[in-house]
Amino acid sequence: MDLILGAAIFDLNGLPREYLITNEVKNMSWVQTIFQALGLRSLLMSSLRLEGFHYVTIYSQDHCALVVKQKTQYTALLINQTQSTPVSKAFIEWAQNFQPEQLKLNPLFHVT
Repeated sequence: MDLILGAAIFDLNGLPREYLITNEVKNMSWVQTIFQALGLRSLLMSSLRLEGFHYVTIYSQDHCALVVKQKTQYTALLINQTQSTPVSKAFIEWAQNFQPEQLKLNPLFHVT
């Protein structure tokens, strides 16, 4: 959890509900990228009749965003990416079970 800089919660339609970020996050453009990725997912799934979306990772120069589908929502985690190594399978599984409400209890995070 030390690598997480922010979280964005989206409903199952891909609409944003809540953002939790640290003071290190100065730019919220990553949320727009996630919103677009969820829209693309919806388009591809309906056009190509694809099923089984579980996660997606989006890499930038300094950060990585991991979007996981959970039972009642999509959760996007902004991760401090100091190395160019991909997100591990174990971390993806952890994120799929992660409850973003935990970040509300952490004094480093605030709701935006």
